[in-house]
Amino acid sequence: MTLEAIREAAAGLVGVAERTPLLPVDALRQAAGVPVFLKLENRQPTGAFKLRGAWTAVRRLPAAARRRGVITYSSGNHGQAVAYAARRLGLRAVIVMPETAPPTKVAGVKKWGGEVVFAGTTSEDRRAKAEELIAREGLQVVPPFDHPDVIAGQGTVGLEIVEDLPDVAHVAVPVGGGGLIAGITTALAALRPATRVTAVEPDGAAALHAALRTGRVVRLDRTHSIADGLLPVAVGSLTFAHVRYRVDAVTVTDAAIADATVWLHRAMGLLVEPSGAATTAALRAGAFRPTGPTVLVVSGGNVDPAAVEALAARTSG
Repeated sequence: MTLEAIREAAAGLVGVAERTPLLPVDALRQAAGVPVFLKLENRQPTGAFKLRGAWTAVRRLPAAARRRGVITYSSGNHGQAVAYAARRLGLRAVIVMPETAPPTKVAGVKKWGGEVVFAGTTSEDRRAKAEELIAREGLQVVPPFDHPDVIAGQGTVGLEIVEDLPDVAHVAVPVGGGGLIAGITTALAALRPATRVTAVEPDGAAALHAALRTGRVVRLDRTHSIADGLLPVAVGSLTFAHVRYRVDAVTVTDAAIADATVWLHRAMGLLVEPSGAATTAALRAGAFRPTGPTVLVVSGGNVDPAAVEALAARTSG
């Protein structure tokens, strides 16, 4: 992955993805002792950062590869993004989703014209079903994270952070399969190499933490968390290669994620899904200590307000 590839992706996203703002948060600044900003990817047209990578990957497909349509396997946000991209380009899109997918995310895929197929509960279940459909129908796969075009698209988040906050010292990124942190890390390494990057994972889905500890991609037996977008049983081999020597990893409890989700909604007026609240949770819980201007990537906001209120009832109970 190169900075040039990320810059090309940024040019291709003009008029498609939102150039999301950095929101300064006084309460977090007081807690951390340094300026803290939220990178609001929940403001994307599809509600999450995934649009950047999905659009880039679909846009770069040769015309012949697009002909029968595209397919992906996704817990929800990448699926919505692929469906959105396909609709804009006049393509068929098939999205393989877990049987446990939140109704909000299933509705989001269908909103953009995606055909939903359910398969199991794990990322491997979804991938196996997608491969079956690819073999049968000749669809072109758009992987959720472990692909250079997807990583390049996600890397545009890093470009924007440096452009808007040139003295950024620390960036915290939620991690599922690792495409977002791989792209951001690549951009920062080229533009501001002294910036520290911290991966944030749920306690019950710490696949990157395990990979960093052993020096190789590790497949977890199972994952579990309220952060449904952060549940792959392993990070990608390509994404791991990009971050292995460049990031540190911390974990955060579901209780802390739930508390941060509710706090962002009630105190900040931001509708953020638990996966997107993981970085805020980590800072509030003291999982890492920033030493300079810090950006917390808020990766998505595809959650029903009623679900946030249900979390509030659980945390208060």
